[in-house]
Amino acid sequence: MSTSRVSGFYKISPEERLNLIASSKQLSEEEKQILSGATPFPLKSANAMIENAVGVMSIPLGIATNFKINGVDRFVTMATEEASVVAAASNAARTAYELGGFFTSLSGSIMRGQIQVVGLPDPYGAMARIYENKQGILDRCNAKDPTLVSLGGGAIDVEVHVIERAKEPMLVVHLLVDTRDAMGANAVNTMAEAVAPYIEEVTSGQVVLRIISNLADRRLVRARAVFAAEELGGAEVVRNIIRAYEFAECDPYRATTHNKGIMNGISAVVLATGNDTRAVESGAHAYASVSGRYRSLTRWEINQDGNLVGTIELPMAVGIVGGATKSHPTARTALKVMDIQNAEELAGTIAAVGLAQNLAAMRALAAEGIQKGHMALHARNLAVMAGAKDDQIDEVVKQAILVKDVRYDRILELTKQLQAGVANEN
Repeated sequence: MSTSRVSGFYKISPEERLNLIASSKQLSEEEKQILSGATPFPLKSANAMIENAVGVMSIPLGIATNFKINGVDRFVTMATEEASVVAAASNAARTAYELGGFFTSLSGSIMRGQIQVVGLPDPYGAMARIYENKQGILDRCNAKDPTLVSLGGGAIDVEVHVIERAKEPMLVVHLLVDTRDAMGANAVNTMAEAVAPYIEEVTSGQVVLRIISNLADRRLVRARAVFAAEELGGAEVVRNIIRAYEFAECDPYRATTHNKGIMNGISAVVLATGNDTRAVESGAHAYASVSGRYRSLTRWEINQDGNLVGTIELPMAVGIVGGATKSHPTARTALKVMDIQNAEELAGTIAAVGLAQNLAAMRALAAEGIQKGHMALHARNLAVMAGAKDDQIDEVVKQAILVKDVRYDRILELTKQLQAGVANEN
């Protein structure tokens, strides 16, 4: 299958969806079993990943459809417990599909390691000495990861900052490391720790912290898409979306929830692919604040055709090698489903999902309100909570939507009525 457009994908059974994806992406029977959960993640493997492991918590894994990214159709794997996220991303992607889909770019794969130096009588003199010995610093760093260097990466430059706002002046050395297709935390941290004694020797100071920065401002991903005004509901809805964006751009209280909606999609893909959700989230929110005021991660405009143009820019420190991306079988299979070949493709896909997620949320807010679609999907969760059996859930949800009441107490009442009727028939 060469297209991500699958009519009625949400209407077919989970088994049919899995078979369709497996056929399209040539998944093995073992990979199908991994995705379906039929092959559980071993406790032994979990114990190797975290301390004091006692079990495994499963998160639903869904497929977002309709994504065309840089001309390539992709099924996007998303791990999330929030009911409306996958559907919202898929619907937003559909409105951009016929206008070319999403276009992405990446500024590079450079991560920063920070080395804090204190106890300096001459911090600016120490800064100069660091630059004078830059090559020695880079050589010592790269000696710790010859594999990364052989792949074209490694430590490539040094920045030095004097911080005078603290109680005592301090020097902060930034190692700039090209981590290629890895997220890079282990490589950067190893280099920072290895070079610390040499930094002390050069500066005559004391190194305290040696750690990666998650504000990956040399690893920015950008995505752009045009969304058809007619598909969104017309010119008035588009104008209201612009007003919603301007609200978020001007008000940090709104921007916080606005960006949380973006991260609903981003974090779901990051988690599904075994990447570090906390690193990506902290970097995104820090980047939203670099101007000195917390702002929207997206920008929205109306083009000359009256269609909506959306763009997003944020740090994206993700990889496809190392860590859980390789050790977790579901993450490996998720990357295969998405046809991801390198970290740049993954970063672009994640940014596209974040942009789509933002459009979907603002479109709902600007039109019928966020609760209509969200609660209709959430009703399935409520039906399960109410004790509806597998073959009763759809009927309970149907009745709740019919009466436009998807509160838990109403769904519980509907579930009891349906089960009472079944009991009477028996």
